[in-house]
Amino acid sequence: MPVLYSAAVGAYHLGVRIAANWNPKAKAWVKGREGVWERLNAKRDALKGCLWMHCASVGEFEQGRPVLEAIKAQRPDMPVLLTFFSPSGYEARKLLGSARSDSLVTHVDYLPSDSAPNARRLVELIAPRAAIFVKYEFWYHHLHALKSKAVPTFLVSAIFRADQPFFKWYGGAWRAMLGCYERVFTQDESSKDLLAGIGVANVTVSGDTRFDRVMTIAKAASLPAFAVHFKAAAIEPVLICGSTWPEDEQLLAAVPPFLRLVIVPHEVTDDHTRSILRRFDPEPMRVGEYEERIMATGQGNWPRLLVDRTGLLAGLYGSADIAYVGGGFGDGIHSLLEAAAWGKPVIFGPKHTKFAEAKGLIDAGGGFEVRYAEELRAVLDRLLGDRDALTKAGEAAGKYVRERVGATERTKVEILARIG
Repeated sequence: MPVLYSAAVGAYHLGVRIAANWNPKAKAWVKGREGVWERLNAKRDALKGCLWMHCASVGEFEQGRPVLEAIKAQRPDMPVLLTFFSPSGYEARKLLGSARSDSLVTHVDYLPSDSAPNARRLVELIAPRAAIFVKYEFWYHHLHALKSKAVPTFLVSAIFRADQPFFKWYGGAWRAMLGCYERVFTQDESSKDLLAGIGVANVTVSGDTRFDRVMTIAKAASLPAFAVHFKAAAIEPVLICGSTWPEDEQLLAAVPPFLRLVIVPHEVTDDHTRSILRRFDPEPMRVGEYEERIMATGQGNWPRLLVDRTGLLAGLYGSADIAYVGGGFGDGIHSLLEAAAWGKPVIFGPKHTKFAEAKGLIDAGGGFEVRYAEELRAVLDRLLGDRDALTKAGEAAGKYVRERVGATERTKVEILARIG
């Protein structure tokens, strides 16, 4: 396994470097890793004895963040190294690392390539007091380096499926990686049962920390001024469409014209923005133009709004009557829970089998899967044609989130008990 694994990692890195010649994401991945050891060496004294948290990207960090915040509240002097695999995660959270005494994170960087020498070098450099990997991060050499130095290592908010390599005849090396974790905190009982079936007993069903995070965000969020105007000016219901991709927008273009739309694309690029403006009739107004209109006339009545800014979505859901969450026609849906935490019915596409919250919301009566424009219109007609149905669906979504808060506390208590 180590030889084959190392060869696969090396081939992956070579492929990314080749792709960097034309692919912006691959270029950012390569460029971001330049100088990683120099940056880490410059911080070695500040990071000695740190808590190391590793996340794939920004979504996983938002899942692990409540645990990190809870531990820091108890151990404010403990330094923290936060690493990411993806450029999007690093770029979104690199400013968390600062010299401020109240900063959550001491240093943010990329995860060094998963080779045996790199893994040993990192552990020796930072001498971590403990390590936390989030959800589904499995890096063979890094995990074994931590285990060789007896560093307590935890996997939080993990979820397992029967089709994963751990549960296949060829998954011995994957099962060995599970043995590197002192404790695995799973989101649900079914994950614990799957692990028990392969002899993994160091498991706690803690729940999903995202529920704690989205409730915190919803409580702290405030509506942007333009959203307040848009909602106040709209006699018709408002559909907030979050983290959309072109496939979602093709579906949403068929939404009845009486419904007010706020479109918040997952990626704000010139090409994507132009495609959104072309696709909808009437053409959406960009949020900057909308703000100018409000300032000039005091009027905010317009049927379509394009939010071509980042960082606003979690608060915008508060102005929705109904939410649509994108990604369900691609690699997978984005955060349903951000909308559900506000007590909003949530509509999404069909590719959600890896997301337990999608089935949970459907079963609770607060989530709705759609595959075609006709199904989307049918769901909207059902919710908007009966005010009681809309209210009940929103209440069901909010209740689904509230009933699952508490994973952070359960996880924090066990981790602190093990690291002292």
